[in-house]
Amino acid sequence: MTHDEARSHLNYLLTLHLRREEAFGPLAMTFLRENDLAQLGLSAEEQFTLTVAVAGSIAAEPKRYSLKLDLLRKARQLLPHTRFPDPELARDLDRDIQKTDAELGIYADAMKSDRRATADRRTFFVETDLPEYFLDLAQRHAAAYYQNKYKLPREARIAQNFGGAPGKFDPDGTALHKEFPGACAPFMAVRTSGFHMMLPFDLKISRRPDEPLDAGVRIFYAKMGFSYPLRYEMGKLCGYHDGQVHDIALDDPHLLFVSVSGVKDPAFLDRFAPPGDAPPDMAYPLAVLEHTGSLGPFIQVSCNFKIWFDAATVSVLIQGAPDLAEYGLQGGAGLMTRSYASEKLPAYAAAQAQPWQEGLSFNFVNLHLTLNPGTDTGLIPHSTPIFTVFPVLNKSCYAFAPAPVQNDHGDS
Repeated sequence: MTHDEARSHLNYLLTLHLRREEAFGPLAMTFLRENDLAQLGLSAEEQFTLTVAVAGSIAAEPKRYSLKLDLLRKARQLLPHTRFPDPELARDLDRDIQKTDAELGIYADAMKSDRRATADRRTFFVETDLPEYFLDLAQRHAAAYYQNKYKLPREARIAQNFGGAPGKFDPDGTALHKEFPGACAPFMAVRTSGFHMMLPFDLKISRRPDEPLDAGVRIFYAKMGFSYPLRYEMGKLCGYHDGQVHDIALDDPHLLFVSVSGVKDPAFLDRFAPPGDAPPDMAYPLAVLEHTGSLGPFIQVSCNFKIWFDAATVSVLIQGAPDLAEYGLQGGAGLMTRSYASEKLPAYAAAQAQPWQEGLSFNFVNLHLTLNPGTDTGLIPHSTPIFTVFPVLNKSCYAFAPAPVQNDHGDS
């Protein structure tokens, strides 16, 4: 950018500021960040004017005040080099800096969590065939997946700092675009703060038998209230376990075809060697497929992931990942409270076999998936979060109550 181009752009920005245009803040901030204004030949007065104008356009949200404080301090440094080093103006800037700094401190104190060193950290014990994968590798994959998918473009990060009165209708003005999923803190927190379950291979659920994934297929007759495992032999569908032939058409709307690919996560192949002579990329997908079941219209994918927790104080919420709908599927949700009552007696007798199990409940984290209404096929790529596990307080440990109301004397 030449000197003349820089001055022309500065005049354009200041015109936007005079008109109170919504685009001024994002465009001016970009100009300040991407250019050395002194090197472009802009005078100290021009730099000061633009810097103060941008500081005044920052949204009145304390989380933006760090940027506002930096701009005010930069303006204060520029002021002595201008032709109008008015002492009154300097005092006003100093007061604004002090005020913004104090407000930023109030915000920081309000947002500060109480991390007492004496607080107990809740521990959940996990029994699984692949603890290193589920507890480490899968969690790093999930973090990378959500960060890459929802990261904000540069323009959107800048635009977040500016608000004001409702602007003009300008759906194509990318400098103003800031309403992205990644900009919503609760939206991102539910994705980045949970414990995620995923698989190192592709998983496909379809109402049609065509184009299954290459590692293996299971067939289920699944509808609300009833489900049954099937297999296909000699042009007929028959019971998976007893081989009895059933007269079911392949286009029956209650049929679900579940197939898996070989392992596609290179890190998984490098770290987890399969037992015996099984092909390295097929052993684990086939093991998961073999233990796959059904529950009404839901396919139940079992990862043999058993979790132990203190049900007296905490429960465990499991629910389908928020992005499942994008892959044509939806997940069930469940709240684990105490050890479920459908196990055989030996499971409960063994629940206190080890000292660390004392007082703990147990349950399995299974992935319950079904197709979206009106959808014939859903496919989840490998290393994609499928379910999320959230520890929550046991109902007996909390209560919702109205906030105390204080009278004029400060009494509740």
